[in-house]
Amino acid sequence: MARDSKFQSELFPSSMSLKQGEFIGSLDCGTTSIRFIIFDKHASIVAQHQLEFPQYYPNPGWHDHDPMEIQEYSDKCIEEAVKSLESLGWSKDSIKVIGITNQRETCVAFSRKTGKPLCRAIVWTDSRTKNTAKHYSNLLETHGLEIEPGVWKKGPAALTDITGIPISTYFTAIKLRWMIDHYPEVHTAHEEDDLLFGTVESWIVYNLLGGVKAGIHICEVSNASRTLLLNLKTLKWESSLLKFFGLRESILPRLVSTSEVYGKIAYGALSGVPIGGLVGDQQAALLGNKCFTKGEAKCTYGTGGFPPFLYWDRHRLEHTRSVKHGISVTLSHAKPVYALEGSIGAAGSVIKWLRDSLGFIKEAADINALAREEPTSGGLVFVTCFLWSSGSLLGFWCGWYPHRYCHCFLTVYEIQQHSTRLRLGISQYTNRSHIARAALEANAFQTRAIIESMKKDSGSELKQLKVDGGMTNGDIVMEILANLGGFKVIRPEMRESTALGSAIMAGCAIGLYGWDINKLETLNEVNTRGTSEFKPSFDEEVREKMWNGWQRAVERSKGWEDAVDEE
Repeated sequence: MARDSKFQSELFPSSMSLKQGEFIGSLDCGTTSIRFIIFDKHASIVAQHQLEFPQYYPNPGWHDHDPMEIQEYSDKCIEEAVKSLESLGWSKDSIKVIGITNQRETCVAFSRKTGKPLCRAIVWTDSRTKNTAKHYSNLLETHGLEIEPGVWKKGPAALTDITGIPISTYFTAIKLRWMIDHYPEVHTAHEEDDLLFGTVESWIVYNLLGGVKAGIHICEVSNASRTLLLNLKTLKWESSLLKFFGLRESILPRLVSTSEVYGKIAYGALSGVPIGGLVGDQQAALLGNKCFTKGEAKCTYGTGGFPPFLYWDRHRLEHTRSVKHGISVTLSHAKPVYALEGSIGAAGSVIKWLRDSLGFIKEAADINALAREEPTSGGLVFVTCFLWSSGSLLGFWCGWYPHRYCHCFLTVYEIQQHSTRLRLGISQYTNRSHIARAALEANAFQTRAIIESMKKDSGSELKQLKVDGGMTNGDIVMEILANLGGFKVIRPEMRESTALGSAIMAGCAIGLYGWDINKLETLNEVNTRGTSEFKPSFDEEVREKMWNGWQRAVERSKGWEDAVDEE
Protein backbone atom coordinates (compact mmCIF):
# COMPACT_ATOMS: atom_id res chain seq x y z
CA MET A 1 0.00 0.00 0.00
CA ALA A 2 2.67 2.47 1.01
CA ARG A 3 4.54 2.02 -2.30
CA ASP A 4 1.52 3.61 -3.97
CA SER A 5 1.57 6.57 -1.60
CA LYS A 6 1.22 9.97 -3.22
CA PHE A 7 4.35 10.86 -1.27
CA GLN A 8 6.98 8.93 -3.25
CA SER A 9 10.57 8.61 -2.13
CA GLU A 10 12.91 10.98 -3.93
CA LEU A 11 16.56 10.47 -4.85
CA PHE A 12 19.00 11.14 -2.03
CA PRO A 13 22.62 12.26 -2.31
CA SER A 14 25.29 9.57 -2.39
CA SER A 15 26.01 8.36 1.13
CA MET A 16 29.69 8.04 0.18
CA SER A 17 30.17 11.80 0.56
CA LEU A 18 28.35 12.06 3.88
CA LYS A 19 29.41 11.48 7.47
CA GLN A 20 28.57 8.21 9.18
CA GLY A 21 27.04 8.30 12.64
CA GLU A 22 24.79 6.27 14.93
CA PHE A 23 21.28 7.62 15.33
CA ILE A 24 17.81 6.31 16.21
CA GLY A 25 14.60 7.34 14.47
CA SER A 26 11.20 7.58 16.14
CA LEU A 27 7.88 7.76 14.30
CA ASP A 28 5.36 9.45 16.59
CA CYS A 29 1.83 8.94 15.24
CA GLY A 30 -0.32 11.23 17.37
CA THR A 31 -3.98 12.17 17.28
CA THR A 32 -3.65 15.29 15.12
CA SER A 33 -0.11 15.15 13.76
CA ILE A 34 2.70 12.77 12.85
CA ARG A 35 6.39 13.45 13.29
CA PHE A 36 9.61 11.58 12.65
CA ILE A 37 12.46 12.54 14.97
CA ILE A 38 16.09 11.45 14.70
CA PHE A 39 17.93 11.28 18.06
CA ASP A 40 21.56 10.85 19.04
CA LYS A 41 22.65 8.82 22.07
CA HIS A 42 22.09 11.75 24.45
CA ALA A 43 18.50 12.26 23.16
CA SER A 44 19.44 15.45 21.37
CA ILE A 45 17.30 15.97 18.27
CA VAL A 46 19.43 15.82 15.13
CA ALA A 47 16.63 16.23 12.55
CA GLN A 48 12.85 15.99 12.42
CA HIS A 49 9.77 16.58 10.30
CA GLN A 50 6.16 16.99 11.42
CA LEU A 51 2.85 17.15 9.56
CA GLU A 52 -0.73 17.60 10.71
CA PHE A 53 -3.15 15.20 9.05
CA PRO A 54 -6.91 15.51 8.34
CA GLN A 55 -9.52 15.00 11.07
CA TYR A 56 -13.08 13.95 10.25
CA TYR A 57 -16.14 14.70 12.39
CA PRO A 58 -19.09 13.38 10.33
CA ASN A 59 -21.61 13.51 13.19
CA PRO A 60 -21.76 14.94 16.72
CA GLY A 61 -19.45 12.93 18.95
CA TRP A 62 -17.82 11.12 16.01
CA HIS A 63 -14.10 11.38 15.29
CA ASP A 64 -12.57 9.52 12.33
CA HIS A 65 -9.14 9.13 10.76
CA ASP A 66 -8.32 7.79 7.31
CA PRO A 67 -5.78 4.95 7.81
CA MET A 68 -4.41 5.50 4.31
CA GLU A 69 -3.67 9.13 5.17
CA ILE A 70 -2.00 8.12 8.43
CA GLN A 71 0.35 5.89 6.45
CA GLU A 72 0.95 8.46 3.71
CA TYR A 73 1.82 11.20 6.18
CA SER A 74 4.05 8.79 8.12
CA ASP A 75 5.96 7.99 4.93
CA LYS A 76 6.30 11.68 4.12
CA CYS A 77 7.62 12.53 7.60
CA ILE A 78 10.27 9.80 7.35
CA GLU A 79 11.36 10.92 3.89
CA GLU A 80 11.56 14.62 4.82
CA ALA A 81 13.39 14.03 8.11
CA VAL A 82 15.96 11.92 6.27
CA LYS A 83 16.42 14.72 3.74
CA SER A 84 17.03 17.12 6.63
CA LEU A 85 19.56 14.73 8.12
CA GLU A 86 21.47 14.50 4.85
CA SER A 87 21.34 18.26 4.39
CA LEU A 88 23.26 18.45 7.69
CA GLY A 89 25.96 16.23 6.22
CA TRP A 90 24.95 12.90 7.75
CA SER A 91 24.30 9.75 5.77
CA LYS A 92 20.89 8.17 6.08
CA ASP A 93 22.75 4.95 6.85
CA SER A 94 23.49 6.57 10.22
CA ILE A 95 19.93 5.64 11.27
CA LYS A 96 20.46 2.17 12.73
CA VAL A 97 16.96 1.39 14.00
CA ILE A 98 13.59 3.09 14.45
CA GLY A 99 10.85 2.92 17.05
CA ILE A 100 7.16 3.72 16.68
CA THR A 101 4.80 5.27 19.22
CA ASN A 102 1.14 5.95 18.61
CA GLN A 103 -2.22 7.20 19.77
CA ARG A 104 -3.77 4.26 21.58
CA GLU A 105 -7.31 2.79 21.52
CA THR A 106 -7.98 4.05 17.97
CA CYS A 107 -9.43 1.13 16.01
CA VAL A 108 -8.35 0.15 12.49
CA ALA A 109 -10.12 -2.55 10.44
CA PHE A 110 -8.54 -3.74 7.19
CA SER A 111 -8.73 -6.60 4.70
CA ARG A 112 -6.54 -9.68 4.93
CA LYS A 113 -6.81 -10.15 1.13
CA THR A 114 -6.10 -6.61 -0.04
CA GLY A 115 -4.35 -4.98 2.91
CA LYS A 116 -6.64 -1.96 2.47
CA PRO A 117 -8.81 -0.32 5.17
CA LEU A 118 -12.45 -1.41 5.24
CA CYS A 119 -13.60 1.91 6.76
CA ARG A 120 -12.20 4.94 8.48
CA ALA A 121 -10.52 4.39 11.83
CA ILE A 122 -12.56 5.28 14.92
CA VAL A 123 -10.41 7.55 17.07
CA TRP A 124 -9.92 7.12 20.82
CA THR A 125 -11.84 10.36 21.48
CA ASP A 126 -14.96 9.11 19.64
CA SER A 127 -18.19 8.60 21.60
CA ARG A 128 -20.62 7.17 19.05
CA THR A 129 -20.36 3.77 20.76
CA LYS A 130 -22.15 4.88 23.92
CA ASN A 131 -25.08 2.52 23.40
CA THR A 132 -22.76 -0.36 22.51
CA ALA A 133 -20.86 0.20 25.75
CA LYS A 134 -24.14 0.38 27.66
CA HIS A 135 -25.32 -2.88 26.07
CA TYR A 136 -22.22 -4.78 27.18
CA SER A 137 -22.28 -3.20 30.63
CA ASN A 138 -25.83 -4.44 31.03
CA LEU A 139 -24.81 -7.85 29.69
CA LEU A 140 -22.13 -8.07 32.37
CA GLU A 141 -24.70 -7.30 35.03
CA THR A 142 -27.43 -9.66 33.79
CA HIS A 143 -25.60 -12.61 32.21
CA GLY A 144 -22.01 -12.10 33.29
CA LEU A 145 -18.78 -13.35 31.79
CA GLU A 146 -17.84 -17.03 31.43
CA ILE A 147 -14.43 -16.83 33.10
CA GLU A 148 -13.98 -20.61 32.95
CA PRO A 149 -16.00 -23.32 31.17
CA GLY A 150 -19.32 -23.37 32.97
CA VAL A 151 -18.24 -20.73 35.51
CA TRP A 152 -19.89 -17.31 35.15
CA LYS A 153 -19.17 -14.09 37.01
CA LYS A 154 -21.40 -11.03 36.97
CA GLY A 155 -20.66 -7.34 37.38
CA PRO A 156 -17.87 -4.97 36.26
CA ALA A 157 -15.22 -6.81 38.30
CA ALA A 158 -15.62 -9.86 36.08
CA LEU A 159 -14.04 -7.83 33.30
CA THR A 160 -11.65 -5.56 35.19
CA ASP A 161 -10.09 -8.50 37.05
CA ILE A 162 -8.91 -9.69 33.62
CA THR A 163 -8.25 -6.46 31.72
CA GLY A 164 -7.61 -3.82 34.40
CA ILE A 165 -9.98 -1.47 32.56
CA PRO A 166 -13.78 -1.25 32.41
CA ILE A 167 -16.22 -1.20 29.52
CA SER A 168 -16.20 2.28 28.01
CA THR A 169 -16.47 4.06 24.69
CA TYR A 170 -12.77 4.79 25.19
CA PHE A 171 -11.42 1.29 24.52
CA THR A 172 -10.88 -0.49 21.24
CA ALA A 173 -13.07 -3.62 21.41
CA ILE A 174 -16.20 -1.51 21.80
CA LYS A 175 -15.24 0.48 18.68
CA LEU A 176 -14.58 -2.72 16.72
CA ARG A 177 -17.91 -4.22 17.76
CA TRP A 178 -19.65 -1.03 16.60
CA MET A 179 -17.85 -1.25 13.22
CA ILE A 180 -18.99 -4.84 12.72
CA ASP A 181 -22.56 -3.95 13.64
CA HIS A 182 -22.82 -0.79 11.52
CA TYR A 183 -20.47 -1.11 8.53
CA PRO A 184 -21.52 -3.87 6.05
CA GLU A 185 -17.96 -4.12 4.68
CA VAL A 186 -16.57 -4.85 8.14
CA HIS A 187 -19.38 -7.25 9.01
CA THR A 188 -18.87 -9.20 5.79
CA ALA A 189 -15.09 -9.33 6.27
CA HIS A 190 -15.60 -10.64 9.81
CA GLU A 191 -18.00 -13.34 8.66
CA GLU A 192 -15.78 -14.38 5.73
CA ASP A 193 -12.60 -14.36 7.83
CA ASP A 194 -11.11 -11.49 5.83
CA LEU A 195 -10.97 -9.00 8.71
CA LEU A 196 -7.73 -7.88 10.34
CA PHE A 197 -8.07 -5.76 13.45
CA GLY A 198 -5.42 -3.55 14.95
CA THR A 199 -4.45 -0.41 16.78
CA VAL A 200 -2.49 2.28 14.96
CA GLU A 201 0.96 0.72 15.46
CA SER A 202 -0.39 -2.55 14.02
CA TRP A 203 -1.42 -0.74 10.85
CA ILE A 204 1.80 1.27 10.49
CA VAL A 205 4.07 -1.75 11.02
CA TYR A 206 1.97 -3.89 8.69
CA ASN A 207 2.64 -1.44 5.88
CA LEU A 208 6.25 -0.54 6.65
CA LEU A 209 7.23 -4.21 6.77
CA GLY A 210 5.74 -5.05 3.39
CA GLY A 211 1.94 -4.89 3.60
CA VAL A 212 -0.20 -7.71 2.27
CA LYS A 213 2.80 -9.39 0.63
CA ALA A 214 4.64 -9.88 3.94
CA GLY A 215 1.48 -10.22 6.03
CA ILE A 216 3.13 -9.17 9.33
CA HIS A 217 0.16 -8.50 11.58
CA ILE A 218 1.31 -7.70 15.14
CA CYS A 219 0.22 -5.69 18.17
CA GLU A 220 2.52 -4.45 20.92
CA VAL A 221 1.42 -5.31 24.43
CA SER A 222 0.98 -1.80 25.88
CA ASN A 223 -1.41 -1.06 23.01
CA ALA A 224 -3.09 -4.44 23.42
CA SER A 225 -3.74 -3.58 27.07
CA ARG A 226 -6.10 -0.83 25.85
CA THR A 227 -8.33 -3.09 23.75
CA LEU A 228 -10.43 -4.82 26.48
CA LEU A 229 -9.22 -8.13 24.99
CA LEU A 230 -5.88 -8.71 26.75
CA ASN A 231 -5.50 -10.74 29.92
CA LEU A 232 -3.07 -8.69 32.01
CA LYS A 233 -1.89 -11.67 34.01
CA THR A 234 -1.18 -14.07 31.15
CA LEU A 235 -0.33 -11.36 28.58
CA LYS A 236 -2.39 -13.28 26.04
CA TRP A 237 -5.59 -12.55 24.18
CA GLU A 238 -8.45 -13.71 26.40
CA SER A 239 -10.77 -16.20 24.70
CA SER A 240 -13.64 -15.53 27.12
CA LEU A 241 -13.63 -11.85 26.10
CA LEU A 242 -13.62 -12.71 22.40
CA LYS A 243 -16.70 -14.83 23.04
CA PHE A 244 -18.29 -12.09 25.14
CA PHE A 245 -17.87 -9.47 22.40
CA GLY A 246 -18.64 -11.91 19.57
CA LEU A 247 -15.25 -11.65 17.84
CA ARG A 248 -13.30 -14.23 15.84
CA GLU A 249 -9.84 -15.09 17.13
CA SER A 250 -8.46 -14.99 13.57
CA ILE A 251 -8.88 -11.20 13.37
CA LEU A 252 -6.32 -10.61 16.13
CA PRO A 253 -2.69 -9.62 15.58
CA ARG A 254 0.19 -11.57 17.08
CA LEU A 255 1.29 -10.07 20.40
CA VAL A 256 4.85 -8.74 20.64
CA SER A 257 6.92 -7.06 23.34
CA THR A 258 7.83 -3.39 23.55
CA SER A 259 11.48 -3.91 22.64
CA GLU A 260 12.49 -6.43 19.98
CA VAL A 261 13.24 -6.45 16.26
CA TYR A 262 9.98 -7.02 14.39
CA GLY A 263 11.39 -6.83 10.86
CA LYS A 264 13.03 -4.46 8.40
CA ILE A 265 11.41 -1.57 6.52
CA ALA A 266 10.51 -2.71 3.02
CA TYR A 267 10.67 0.53 1.02
CA GLY A 268 11.67 4.18 0.94
CA ALA A 269 14.62 6.10 2.34
CA LEU A 270 15.04 3.71 5.28
CA SER A 271 14.63 0.46 3.37
CA GLY A 272 16.38 -2.30 5.26
CA VAL A 273 16.43 -0.46 8.61
CA PRO A 274 14.99 -2.57 11.46
CA ILE A 275 11.97 -1.55 13.52
CA GLY A 276 12.94 -2.34 17.10
CA GLY A 277 10.55 -0.57 19.46
CA LEU A 278 6.76 -0.27 19.62
CA VAL A 279 4.91 1.37 22.51
CA GLY A 280 1.67 3.26 23.11
CA ASP A 281 2.14 6.99 23.49
CA GLN A 282 1.54 7.32 27.23
CA GLN A 283 3.75 4.39 28.16
CA ALA A 284 6.32 5.81 25.72
CA ALA A 285 6.29 9.14 27.54
CA LEU A 286 6.77 7.31 30.83
CA LEU A 287 9.86 5.62 29.36
CA GLY A 288 11.05 8.84 27.72
CA ASN A 289 10.95 10.53 31.11
CA LYS A 290 13.00 7.59 32.44
CA CYS A 291 10.37 6.63 35.00
CA PHE A 292 11.70 3.12 35.47
CA THR A 293 11.14 2.40 39.16
CA LYS A 294 8.17 2.06 41.48
CA GLY A 295 6.67 5.33 42.64
CA GLU A 296 7.79 7.44 39.69
CA ALA A 297 5.18 9.25 37.64
CA LYS A 298 4.81 11.47 34.61
CA CYS A 299 1.95 13.36 33.04
CA THR A 300 1.75 14.28 29.38
CA TYR A 301 -0.36 17.40 28.84
CA GLY A 302 -1.44 17.42 25.22
CA THR A 303 -5.03 17.30 23.94
CA GLY A 304 -5.76 15.49 27.18
CA GLY A 305 -3.64 14.68 30.18
CA PHE A 306 -2.38 11.22 31.00
CA PRO A 307 -0.50 10.42 34.21
CA PRO A 308 0.73 6.79 34.38
CA PHE A 309 2.15 6.11 37.81
CA LEU A 310 3.80 3.36 39.84
CA TYR A 311 5.28 0.36 38.11
CA TRP A 312 4.28 -2.95 39.66
CA ASP A 313 5.45 -6.47 38.97
CA ARG A 314 3.16 -9.38 38.13
CA HIS A 315 3.14 -10.63 41.75
CA ARG A 316 1.74 -7.30 42.99
CA LEU A 317 -0.87 -7.28 40.23
CA GLU A 318 -2.11 -10.78 41.05
CA HIS A 319 -2.42 -10.03 44.77
CA THR A 320 -4.15 -6.66 44.50
CA ARG A 321 -7.93 -6.41 44.65
CA SER A 322 -8.28 -2.78 45.73
CA VAL A 323 -7.43 -1.15 42.40
CA LYS A 324 -10.27 1.05 41.23
CA HIS A 325 -8.65 2.39 38.07
CA GLY A 326 -7.36 0.96 34.81
CA ILE A 327 -3.95 -0.68 34.85
CA SER A 328 -1.95 -0.28 31.67
CA VAL A 329 0.86 -2.59 30.67
CA THR A 330 4.36 -1.85 29.44
CA LEU A 331 6.34 -4.99 28.63
CA SER A 332 10.11 -4.71 28.84
CA HIS A 333 12.56 -6.94 26.99
CA ALA A 334 12.78 -9.30 29.97
CA LYS A 335 9.64 -9.13 32.07
CA PRO A 336 6.29 -7.35 32.24
CA VAL A 337 5.87 -4.31 34.45
CA TYR A 338 2.60 -2.59 35.26
CA ALA A 339 1.47 0.94 35.95
CA LEU A 340 -1.64 2.64 37.24
CA GLU A 341 -2.94 5.18 34.77
CA GLY A 342 -5.55 7.90 34.85
CA SER A 343 -6.90 10.01 32.03
CA ILE A 344 -7.74 13.70 31.92
CA GLY A 345 -9.94 14.02 28.88
CA ALA A 346 -9.12 17.66 28.23
CA ALA A 347 -5.97 19.55 29.06
CA GLY A 348 -4.55 21.48 26.12
CA SER A 349 -7.98 21.43 24.49
CA VAL A 350 -9.15 23.74 27.31
CA ILE A 351 -6.75 26.35 25.98
CA LYS A 352 -7.88 25.66 22.43
CA TRP A 353 -11.49 26.26 23.53
CA LEU A 354 -10.59 29.58 25.10
CA ARG A 355 -8.81 30.52 21.88
CA ASP A 356 -11.17 29.21 19.20
CA SER A 357 -14.62 29.33 20.80
CA LEU A 358 -14.34 32.31 23.14
CA GLY A 359 -11.65 34.29 21.33
CA PHE A 360 -9.81 35.11 24.55
CA ILE A 361 -6.39 34.63 22.97
CA LYS A 362 -4.89 34.53 19.47
CA GLU A 363 -2.23 31.88 20.10
CA ALA A 364 -2.25 29.04 22.62
CA ALA A 365 0.92 30.41 24.24
CA ASP A 366 -0.93 33.65 25.06
CA ILE A 367 -2.76 31.83 27.87
CA ASN A 368 0.29 32.28 30.08
CA ALA A 369 0.35 36.07 29.92
CA LEU A 370 -3.45 36.26 30.25
CA ALA A 371 -3.52 34.05 33.36
CA ARG A 372 -0.68 36.04 34.95
CA GLU A 373 -2.69 39.27 34.80
CA GLU A 374 -4.55 38.19 37.95
CA PRO A 375 -3.00 36.62 41.06
CA THR A 376 -6.08 34.43 41.66
CA SER A 377 -9.12 33.18 39.78
CA GLY A 378 -11.29 35.69 41.64
CA GLY A 379 -13.45 33.02 43.25
CA LEU A 380 -14.20 31.35 39.92
CA VAL A 381 -14.13 27.54 39.90
CA PHE A 382 -13.95 25.74 36.56
CA VAL A 383 -15.42 22.21 36.71
CA THR A 384 -14.74 19.92 33.79
CA CYS A 385 -17.32 17.36 32.75
CA PHE A 386 -17.41 13.68 31.97
CA LEU A 387 -19.85 11.03 30.80
CA TRP A 388 -19.48 7.81 32.72
CA SER A 389 -20.31 4.34 31.46
CA SER A 390 -18.57 1.67 33.50
CA GLY A 391 -19.80 1.76 37.08
CA SER A 392 -16.37 1.82 38.71
CA LEU A 393 -15.58 4.26 41.46
CA LEU A 394 -13.57 6.75 39.44
CA GLY A 395 -14.49 8.29 36.13
CA PHE A 396 -11.05 8.30 34.56
CA TRP A 397 -12.06 5.86 31.84
CA CYS A 398 -15.02 7.71 30.49
CA GLY A 399 -17.06 7.86 27.34
CA TRP A 400 -17.07 11.49 26.37
CA TYR A 401 -18.46 14.07 24.00
CA PRO A 402 -15.83 16.51 22.73
CA HIS A 403 -18.09 17.95 20.05
CA ARG A 404 -21.62 17.44 21.27
CA TYR A 405 -21.72 20.25 23.79
CA CYS A 406 -20.37 23.65 22.93
CA HIS A 407 -19.19 24.07 26.51
CA CYS A 408 -18.03 20.56 27.40
CA PHE A 409 -14.76 19.40 29.00
CA LEU A 410 -13.92 16.17 30.68
CA THR A 411 -12.96 13.97 33.56
CA VAL A 412 -13.76 14.61 37.15
CA TYR A 413 -14.04 11.97 39.79
CA GLU A 414 -16.79 10.33 41.91
CA ILE A 415 -19.64 8.03 40.98
CA GLN A 416 -21.96 9.96 38.72
CA GLN A 417 -23.54 9.31 35.35
CA HIS A 418 -23.18 12.84 34.04
CA SER A 419 -21.24 15.86 35.17
CA THR A 420 -21.30 18.95 32.98
CA ARG A 421 -18.74 21.66 33.01
CA LEU A 422 -19.69 24.62 35.07
CA ARG A 423 -18.04 27.90 35.84
CA LEU A 424 -19.15 28.60 39.38
CA GLY A 425 -18.65 32.03 40.90
CA ILE A 426 -19.02 34.28 37.84
CA SER A 427 -19.90 37.85 38.75
CA GLN A 428 -19.45 41.35 37.36
CA TYR A 429 -15.97 41.23 38.89
CA THR A 430 -14.97 38.26 36.71
CA ASN A 431 -12.75 38.99 33.72
CA ARG A 432 -10.97 36.98 31.02
CA SER A 433 -7.87 36.52 33.14
CA HIS A 434 -9.89 35.00 35.99
CA ILE A 435 -11.43 32.51 33.55
CA ALA A 436 -8.05 31.65 32.03
CA ARG A 437 -6.53 31.08 35.45
CA ALA A 438 -9.52 29.01 36.62
CA ALA A 439 -9.19 26.80 33.53
CA LEU A 440 -5.52 26.16 34.32
CA GLU A 441 -6.40 25.45 37.94
CA ALA A 442 -8.96 22.88 36.77
CA ASN A 443 -6.18 21.03 34.98
CA ALA A 444 -4.16 20.94 38.21
CA PHE A 445 -7.14 19.81 40.28
CA GLN A 446 -7.86 16.96 37.86
CA THR A 447 -4.25 15.85 38.04
CA ARG A 448 -4.40 15.87 41.82
CA ALA A 449 -7.69 13.93 41.81
CA ILE A 450 -6.10 11.13 39.81
CA ILE A 451 -2.88 11.06 41.82
CA GLU A 452 -4.75 11.06 45.16
CA SER A 453 -6.71 8.02 44.02
CA MET A 454 -3.58 6.25 42.80
CA LYS A 455 -1.86 6.91 46.12
CA LYS A 456 -4.74 5.18 47.91
CA ASP A 457 -4.51 2.13 45.67
CA SER A 458 -0.73 1.91 45.73
CA GLY A 459 0.05 2.95 49.27
CA SER A 460 2.84 5.14 47.92
CA GLU A 461 3.36 8.88 48.11
CA LEU A 462 4.22 10.98 45.08
CA LYS A 463 7.01 13.45 45.75
CA GLN A 464 7.55 14.70 42.23
CA LEU A 465 5.81 14.63 38.86
CA LYS A 466 7.67 14.66 35.57
CA VAL A 467 5.81 16.45 32.79
CA ASP A 468 5.87 16.86 29.03
CA GLY A 469 3.55 17.87 26.22
CA GLY A 470 2.75 21.20 24.61
CA MET A 471 0.84 22.60 27.57
CA THR A 472 3.95 22.41 29.76
CA ASN A 473 5.73 25.15 27.81
CA GLY A 474 4.14 27.79 30.05
CA ASP A 475 5.71 28.39 33.46
CA ILE A 476 2.42 29.61 34.94
CA VAL A 477 0.79 26.26 34.14
CA MET A 478 3.58 24.45 35.97
CA GLU A 479 3.50 26.82 38.94
CA ILE A 480 -0.23 26.30 39.38
CA LEU A 481 0.20 22.53 39.09
CA ALA A 482 2.90 22.48 41.79
CA ASN A 483 0.98 24.79 44.12
CA LEU A 484 -2.36 22.99 43.89
CA GLY A 485 -0.90 19.50 43.66
CA GLY A 486 1.48 19.94 46.55
CA PHE A 487 4.37 18.16 44.80
CA LYS A 488 7.47 19.14 42.87
CA VAL A 489 7.04 19.35 39.09
CA ILE A 490 10.03 18.53 36.87
CA ARG A 491 10.05 19.68 33.24
CA PRO A 492 12.89 18.53 30.95
CA GLU A 493 14.39 20.85 28.37
CA MET A 494 13.85 18.26 25.62
CA ARG A 495 10.16 17.46 25.95
CA GLU A 496 9.59 15.06 23.05
CA SER A 497 9.37 12.31 25.65
CA THR A 498 6.87 10.20 23.74
CA ALA A 499 9.10 9.89 20.69
CA LEU A 500 12.13 9.36 22.92
CA GLY A 501 10.45 6.47 24.73
CA SER A 502 10.04 4.45 21.54
CA ALA A 503 13.58 5.41 20.49
CA ILE A 504 14.95 4.05 23.79
CA MET A 505 13.08 0.79 23.28
CA ALA A 506 14.39 0.52 19.71
CA GLY A 507 17.96 1.21 20.77
CA CYS A 508 17.74 -1.38 23.53
CA ALA A 509 16.43 -3.96 21.05
CA ILE A 510 19.73 -3.92 19.12
CA GLY A 511 22.01 -2.88 21.97
CA LEU A 512 22.90 0.43 20.32
CA TYR A 513 25.18 2.63 22.48
CA GLY A 514 25.29 -0.27 24.93
CA TRP A 515 21.71 0.49 26.03
CA ASP A 516 19.98 -2.28 27.97
CA ILE A 517 16.55 -1.77 29.51
CA ASN A 518 17.50 -4.33 32.18
CA LYS A 519 20.61 -2.32 33.10
CA LEU A 520 19.27 1.15 33.75
CA GLU A 521 22.71 2.61 34.34
CA THR A 522 23.32 2.27 30.58
CA LEU A 523 20.72 5.04 30.08
CA ASN A 524 22.25 7.50 32.54
CA GLU A 525 23.38 9.91 29.82
CA VAL A 526 20.01 10.01 28.06
CA ASN A 527 18.06 13.30 28.21
CA THR A 528 19.90 14.90 31.11
CA ARG A 529 20.59 18.30 29.58
CA GLY A 530 18.63 20.91 31.43
CA THR A 531 15.52 20.57 33.57
CA SER A 532 13.27 23.12 35.26
CA GLU A 533 11.84 22.45 38.71
CA PHE A 534 8.69 24.02 40.11
CA LYS A 535 8.15 23.66 43.86
CA PRO A 536 4.95 24.35 45.82
CA SER A 537 4.83 27.81 47.35
CA PHE A 538 1.30 27.77 48.79
CA ASP A 539 0.69 27.18 52.47
CA GLU A 540 -0.93 23.79 53.07
CA GLU A 541 -4.01 25.51 54.49
CA VAL A 542 -4.52 27.57 51.33
CA ARG A 543 -3.98 24.53 49.09
CA GLU A 544 -6.50 22.40 50.97
CA LYS A 545 -9.08 25.19 51.06
CA MET A 546 -8.92 25.50 47.26
CA TRP A 547 -8.99 21.73 46.83
CA ASN A 548 -12.07 21.40 49.03
CA GLY A 549 -13.74 24.22 47.12
CA TRP A 550 -13.17 22.46 43.81
CA GLN A 551 -14.59 19.23 45.24
CA ARG A 552 -17.73 21.07 46.37
CA ALA A 553 -18.08 22.52 42.88
CA VAL A 554 -17.82 19.01 41.43
CA GLU A 555 -20.66 17.85 43.66
CA ARG A 556 -22.87 20.73 42.55
CA SER A 557 -22.24 19.98 38.88
CA LYS A 558 -23.64 16.47 38.99
CA GLY A 559 -26.76 15.54 37.07
CA TRP A 560 -26.76 18.68 34.93
CA GLU A 561 -27.39 16.77 31.69
CA ASP A 562 -29.36 13.79 32.95
CA ALA A 563 -31.30 13.21 29.73
CA VAL A 564 -28.33 12.95 27.34
CA ASP A 565 -28.45 9.93 25.02
CA GLU A 566 -27.63 8.89 21.47
CA GLU A 567 -30.21 9.42 18.80
